[in-house]
Amino acid sequence: MAKRKIITIDQEKCNGCALCIPNCPESAIQIIDHKAHLISDLFCDGLGACLGHCPQGAISIEEREAAPFDEKKAAANIAKQVPVVTKAHLSSELSQWPVQLRLVPEHASYFQGADILIAADCVPFAYANFHQDLLKDKILLVGCPKLDDIPLYRNKLGQILAGNDIKSLTYAHMEVPCCFGLLPVIEEAIAASGKQVPFKDIVISTKGEKKSE
Repeated sequence: MAKRKIITIDQEKCNGCALCIPNCPESAIQIIDHKAHLISDLFCDGLGACLGHCPQGAISIEEREAAPFDEKKAAANIAKQVPVVTKAHLSSELSQWPVQLRLVPEHASYFQGADILIAADCVPFAYANFHQDLLKDKILLVGCPKLDDIPLYRNKLGQILAGNDIKSLTYAHMEVPCCFGLLPVIEEAIAASGKQVPFKDIVISTKGEKKSE
């Protein structure tokens, strides 16, 4: 086995902060028992991309006997971990189609016993966790109070609420003034239905942060 340059991690200095992990292109470092460890010599190319990202100065380059860097095995190691991240962040919670308020049928079966989320058009683009945080387990209705037909919205919502057993209604909208135009429409539709439908108002900032609910 030949000598080559490879990283070494000082276990005394390491505090397990994991800042080194996203800075290792080969995913050769993992946290084990609250400490960073090089999991295989085969995965480390010895170029030290992770150097400088450890606040404790626990990572350095040494020259020692080590198995040669195996690019194919390193790539396989990376591929093994990518699907977990992708699935966690990209899974869709959409349960019905269509979603535009003007297109949905008023008496669709999915409205019975539903928790409805009305989202202003811009919200799914601005709020990164839209699917998991807002849409999960809800029926989606999408519209724009500035560009669309408000009287149509009022009538459509009134028919949906009157003709179905709706469990709750949530309106998620941006903090910009035009988005607030749909609030009175929703409140009027609830009042006109004569039903006690729990209602929640969620405001998203233009920076994509949830401001209130």
